[in-house]
Order: sequence, then C-alpha cells, then structure tokens
Amino acid sequence: MTPPTTGTVSDPDALRRRALAALLAARDRTSLLTTCVEEPELTAQHSPLMSPLVWDLAHIGNQEEMWLLRAVAGRDAMRPEIDGLYDAFEHPRSERPSLPLLSPAEARRYAAEVRGRALDVLESTPFRGSPLTDAGFAFGMIAQHEQQHDETMLITHQLRSGPTALTAQDPAPAPPFNGPAEVLVPGGPFTMGTSTEPWALDNERPAHHRLVPPFFIDTTPVTNADFQRFIADGGYAEQRWWTPAGWDMVRGNELSAPLFWRREAGQWLRRHFGTVEVVPPHEPVLHVSWYEADAYARWAGRRLPSEEEWEKAARHDPASDRSMRYPWGDADPTPERANLGQRHLRPAPAGSYPAGESPLGVRQLIGDVWEWTSSDFLPYPGFSVFPYPEYSEVFFGGDYKVLRGGAFSVDEVACRGTFRNWDHPMRRQIFSGFRTARDADPTETV
Repeated sequence: MTPPTTGTVSDPDALRRRALAALLAARDRTSLLTTCVEEPELTAQHSPLMSPLVWDLAHIGNQEEMWLLRAVAGRDAMRPEIDGLYDAFEHPRSERPSLPLLSPAEARRYAAEVRGRALDVLESTPFRGSPLTDAGFAFGMIAQHEQQHDETMLITHQLRSGPTALTAQDPAPAPPFNGPAEVLVPGGPFTMGTSTEPWALDNERPAHHRLVPPFFIDTTPVTNADFQRFIADGGYAEQRWWTPAGWDMVRGNELSAPLFWRREAGQWLRRHFGTVEVVPPHEPVLHVSWYEADAYARWAGRRLPSEEEWEKAARHDPASDRSMRYPWGDADPTPERANLGQRHLRPAPAGSYPAGESPLGVRQLIGDVWEWTSSDFLPYPGFSVFPYPEYSEVFFGGDYKVLRGGAFSVDEVACRGTFRNWDHPMRRQIFSGFRTARDADPTETV
C-alpha cells in the first residue's frame, strides 16, 4: 500500500532544527525519569501492568537504532541479539522482569551510543526522497515514541510505592472561571484527521469529512468535586449507571472511588507521586476508567462525546469554516496555552488556560487529562499502514476506547488536535479524565 503523504517540505532546515530539539527534549526527560531513583527502583517491576523502567530505557534506544540507523541510514545492527528482548509484542510486560535485560549502566551506554550516531544521521539525511525521510518523519516518529515511553515511565513513577522522586514547577495560575458549564457546537460538516501534518501518525490519516449533528459539550473537564458528588450519591453502588462489563469490574474489584483515592477522617485523600494529599476539588478528575467516566455521564443525565464530536469541538472554527491544528489555531503549544510536558506534575484547575480555548470557548481540550470518548478505536476511511502495522492496525476493532487531547504527562510533539490515543476501558493507571456531552434539542440550536 502507498504510505500517506507527509506534507511538503517548505523549510528543511527549520524541520531539521525542530527534529533536533524534539529528540533532545525527549532524551532530557528520559534522563530525568531514570536518574531520579536508585538502581533497584529501575530494575524492579512496580506493577504487573508496567515494564521495569530499565526496559523502557533500552527499548527507547533499540527503536531509535532500528528506525534511524538501520531503516533510514542503512547501517548494520549494533546489537541484534537484544532485538527480541525489547520487542513489545514478543514479551508482555508481566514477563519482562525475568528477561536477561541490559543493566541500567549498559542501557544508558547503549542509548547514548545510538543517539550519537542518530544525530549524525539527522545532519546528513535529506528530508525528501522517501516516505520515511520526507519532512523528517522518521525523526519525528522517534521523538514521539520516546515521549510516549516517557509518559509510560511517569505512570510507573505514580504506581511505585517509594518516596517522592520527582519535583515540579509551581502549579499553573488559575484565574477564577465563571463561564458557562457547557457550549453548543453547531451541527454540520467538518474535516476530521489530517493529510498534511508532517509528523502525524497513520491512525490520524487521512483527512476526511464528517457530518456531526449539533451537540453540547462541557466547557471544562469533569472535576474531582463533581466526581465526589457521584460517589456521595451512591454512584458505585447503583448498577443502573454501569454497563454490564463495568458493573462486573466494580463488583469484582470492590471499587468505590478513582484509583489512588481513599477516605479518611471524613475527607478524600489521594496518593500522588509519593505524597498523600487532600483531593484537590477544582482539578479535573484523574485515574478513572472508561467505565467510570461512562457511569458518571449516565448519572449526570449526559453521555461521553464521540471522537468526532470531541475533534470538532477542538479543531473546527465556525468563522472560517476550517479545521485548525489546535483549539487556539495553528501555532504550536506554549506554556500559556496548555499544560503539557509534566511541568506541574498534575492537571491545572478546571477553567485554566484561557489562551488555549477554542473559538467556541471550550477550555483545556489539549493537555491536563486524556479524555475518554464513547468511540471504539477504528481506522479512518482510506487508512493506510505506515510505517508498520504494530503501531495502529493490530489494535483496530479490539476492546479499545479512544482518548483524545493529551494530558499534563504528554509532550507537545506527541499531542495534536488530531492525535488519537486508545486503551482498554478498564484502565485506570493512565492519566485519564473526561468531559461530558449531550444532544442538542432543536429549539436550542435556533
């Protein structure tokens, strides 16, 4: 099959600088996440859902070698004997601690050697002539891959039981939000997905038209205070709010609150990166499964937005009748527009980032929390695998729900208005939250 176009290279030097900055930023973050704890913490498995941190470190280097040194530059394998150890499909996470993995020191040396050679390749590779190198796609793909594993390692840090290892900047300033609780998104067609974003991954492609009826969507994500009202009203004890599979999960695991929450002395507390704190009422709720998000929406008399509704709310500009790269326009994210890159190690209070709101006034669509949608993870019309089926295609049609928007844990290189994430509906360790939607009555659209 023909790979989707990666766009026109208008300024190869600018793209090369962007690729270099993205690769360096990813490696700085990887170093932070793997040097802030002692070696036993790197080699331990902190949850059967996660790999040892040292596996992620070497896997990052191995993928970079395979794609930038072997596929792009045509070089021989540096250490072919370890390829199988770091193949994510060959060994499930639960098995990885028993494998003969590289030690932390060996993994660091290997990843550093690969990176040195990869930067030489970056300098000499023309950004044209093949689908992998057009617009620097392979380099952008590897920067995104490393940042995605950095997010995975950040989840591991949240799951580990040791003392605090990570620090953050001061919380993002949060001006009081007095806006409407929901926003009407007018019905009509819009362009979903992309055929021009240079580093977009295959499941974001191609651009295509969708016709979406009018609907209302929450102006901000659902907060901890909102979710506490659901709990207080017996939400986890009422079967009527839950899908059959969700109810089985609740009963089988005796769930009564989001992951990491506990009730003590009349208040809700949570464990957050090694510290225990009172659950912040105004922050978006975090670490909830799709089943919990869906149950809350039913309890509230609403529903989760579909994936196309979420993207229309995030990208469509009614004034120009076009789809933008981000809610605020086509410019890249900045600290004033979105909470990304684990700067604050937490979501910002609901209503933050007015500079990042959509033309219709919806806030925090990018950053803060991944947002569950009602949609299954499926290919777009005209989907074409590129550059390998294990990134997207093997997951289509399975038990996966789509999440959109990124979270505080996501770097901007791996977060766009078209970016699609997916996971099993039971997952709670991820940095997931949600907002709700409802159908618009015809009298409300006049």
